[in-house]
Amino acid sequence: MNYSCRQCSSAFEVTPADLALLDKLSPVFAGKKFPIPSPLLCPDCRQQRRLFWRNERALYRRTCDLCKKSIISMYPAGSAFPVYCTECWWSDKNDPLTYGRPVDFNRPFLAQVKELQNAVPRLALNVINNENSEFINHSGSNKNCYLIFAAEFNEDCLYGYQVIKSTGCVDTVDCTESHYCFEVTDVDKCHSLSFSQNCTNCSSGAFLFDCKGCTECLMSTNLRNKRNYIWNREYAKGEYLRLKKEMMDRVANGGLAEVLQEFADFKEKSIHRAREVVNCDNVTGDYLKDSKNLRHCFDLSYGEDCAYIFTGFQVKDLMDVCHTTDAELGYDSLSLGYGSYNTVFTHGSWGSKNLLYCDIIQTGSDMCGCVCMKPGKYCVLNKQCTKEEYEKLVPKVIALMQKHGEWGEFFPAGIAPFAYNETTAQIYFPLTHAEAKKRGFPWREEKEEKLAVSKTIPASQLPSSIDAIPDDILNWAIICPATSRPFRVVKRELEFYRSNHLPVPHFHPDERHSRRMALRNPRRLWSRNCMKCRKPIETTYSSDRPEIVYCEECYLKEVY
Repeated sequence: MNYSCRQCSSAFEVTPADLALLDKLSPVFAGKKFPIPSPLLCPDCRQQRRLFWRNERALYRRTCDLCKKSIISMYPAGSAFPVYCTECWWSDKNDPLTYGRPVDFNRPFLAQVKELQNAVPRLALNVINNENSEFINHSGSNKNCYLIFAAEFNEDCLYGYQVIKSTGCVDTVDCTESHYCFEVTDVDKCHSLSFSQNCTNCSSGAFLFDCKGCTECLMSTNLRNKRNYIWNREYAKGEYLRLKKEMMDRVANGGLAEVLQEFADFKEKSIHRAREVVNCDNVTGDYLKDSKNLRHCFDLSYGEDCAYIFTGFQVKDLMDVCHTTDAELGYDSLSLGYGSYNTVFTHGSWGSKNLLYCDIIQTGSDMCGCVCMKPGKYCVLNKQCTKEEYEKLVPKVIALMQKHGEWGEFFPAGIAPFAYNETTAQIYFPLTHAEAKKRGFPWREEKEEKLAVSKTIPASQLPSSIDAIPDDILNWAIICPATSRPFRVVKRELEFYRSNHLPVPHFHPDERHSRRMALRNPRRLWSRNCMKCRKPIETTYSSDRPEIVYCEECYLKEVY
């Protein structure tokens, strides 16, 4: 069935497979199924609405509203709701059930959820089991890390996004099981790699694109199991080392921008795989691994029978979900993980099941319209019910939501606890302040925290060589040339640059992140022809882009 998006007016399709999954996900009470209707927004607008609920990178210094100690939080001071530090939120002093209230059937249900949101304490950061890693979010089991987000099981990592099981990596996006890498995007099992993208099992290299199993290679693309290559040409070891020193000396002494442009020009002329899909069957999307039966999914591994999933691992029977791990049966939700099961229209479900329109549930089950709940069962608007009361009450809530046109969609923008430009939505669907205002999205004016520094210096005036950078740079504020935002270099970061003979970055960490994200293709598919065999393909490279794009068969023949 074809529809026109209610928000952007673009055409989109709801397939028979989508309808079958919606039917499977529709809740059942007392033997009666309550059908989830077909979506009224296109996949992009549905994704944007969910990502409006995910603040990963905007961190604020404030006080805990219970113990009054200074904390780091994703919610600024002055928020409409109380914010607790981790210790206070999990303590016996915080009982979310005390905020429970009966359903008022004379008013829209989501308005009542919003009122509950403004009363129940929220957890300052979504973190667990971290050590000496204060400035991180949506992350767990990290040690000695700084400004990493959506990250787990890392040590000594700085400025990263989606960093998993890595050590000593700095300025990365989607970096998995890697060590001592710098400025890399989409790398797996790499060591001492820098300024590279889409690489696996590569080490001691720099400026690589789409290389696998390579050691001591520079300025190369599409290589497989090579050593001592520069510009895709093999060199004797001695000559290679001489040329490598020349190039890295250029990088270390003010020539980084020039070398990056040379690499970008060379990369553009290389072969580009239509889609990064590995060991998959019957899938559409990009950056997919070890999966089957996926429709329009991106950044997903070990998925099965899913549609419109964006960033996930080990999931099954999900539709329209962002940021999910180890989840089954879920629809139009985000941040589902660790055994989440049968979760619909929900933000934040960890080890929970049978949820409807909930906002952050930690190991609970059978809840509707609940906010920031600890382990519990059979609750509506944080009010405890018996099993029998719950199963009678929820169908009435669904009828109330149907009456007010609320049933069948994720929370609207006005319910979100963040401003639009604080969230991941701004990364994938950037808006200006005026555009956000026109759509009724809240916006937060950026106010940089005043830095206690001995000196403020434009990045252009930094010494070009790391050898000329004094220890006192740790007390400087550096002005980013792209955003005019000040930033500082921390001690562990400076040690990394010195030990790897790398220049101090000139751009603010947020700007560096945005530039790495811009290297990745959009989460959108275009129809075009393979530039080798001319057969029709689906790809994340639009037809007006200059790259050489091959279908899977032609690509594999060329690189192997």
